[in-house]
Amino acid sequence: MIGPGCVFCEILAGQRPAAIVAREAAALAFLDARPLFKGHVLVVPTQHTATLLDLPDERIGPFFSVVKRVARAVETGLQVDGSFVAMNNKVSQSVPHLHVHVVPRRRKDGLRGFFWPRDPYETDAERDEYAARIRAAY
Repeated sequence: MIGPGCVFCEILAGQRPAAIVAREAAALAFLDARPLFKGHVLVVPTQHTATLLDLPDERIGPFFSVVKRVARAVETGLQVDGSFVAMNNKVSQSVPHLHVHVVPRRRKDGLRGFFWPRDPYETDAERDEYAARIRAAY
């Protein structure tokens, strides 16, 4: 099911470009177009689901299993100290399609509270290289 006008559904349908790092029946993972840090991944359910509260119980396990594997791949593929895994539910949810942020973290990386820096990719090639590193570790 595609949500009308949903950016993430357009990515799922191949109608909008994205740097894909993982695709499974339960979820699609791709690089955030406006990353907090390079390698910031969004994981979305493959069926349009507005919020966590709308995700059917039987899809929670498979979806979060992908989130877990993506978090491991971000840490391994980018050789970082850890990851920040989070989601907004309605408030501050920029796209009304459930998505989990998996952000690579390094000690003393400057991420404090909710005043987060943005670290955009210099080029599409750099973005694609980050996607390839995470994809290879997935």
